[in-house]
Amino acid sequence: MATHEPEGMFTQAYWDAQIALMHASFESGAQIRLWIWAKNDSSRIIGTIGFSQIFRGPFSSCMLGYQICQSAEGKGLMREALQAAIQYMFTTQRLHRIAAGYRPENVRSGRLLARLGFHIDGYSKKYLFIDDDWRDHILVSRISDAFQPTWLVKAKP
Repeated sequence: MATHEPEGMFTQAYWDAQIALMHASFESGAQIRLWIWAKNDSSRIIGTIGFSQIFRGPFSSCMLGYQICQSAEGKGLMREALQAAIQYMFTTQRLHRIAAGYRPENVRSGRLLARLGFHIDGYSKKYLFIDDDWRDHILVSRISDAFQPTWLVKAKP
């Protein structure tokens, strides 16, 4: 498996620049990156959750991505973090739909997304270029039943 780490990835300057980019993306409404911290060590990040391709208006949708370090797998931490993050995206960010994709061999991710209320939308051949090859993905989504489009609310005369 090939790794493609950006130059300087393990330097303070690299992460200062990344944080500035993430902040600007958040401020513009294009993307939201969340960090999962170890419960017993607040200086250690054990995972991330990202909401990208955020669209407003009639689409009101985004893409979800997530990862957690191997030592934290199987402890329910990602499920706990995703539950809170999804609630935030539906209530505070006021989105209608969250979409995600996972590789067919990643059974654990598929089960996690199903437990979180995601439904299978389809199977996409050669969906993403990962580990030096095009990889198939199962595409899923979750819809907010409470979503109310603000552009349909009529002003009182």
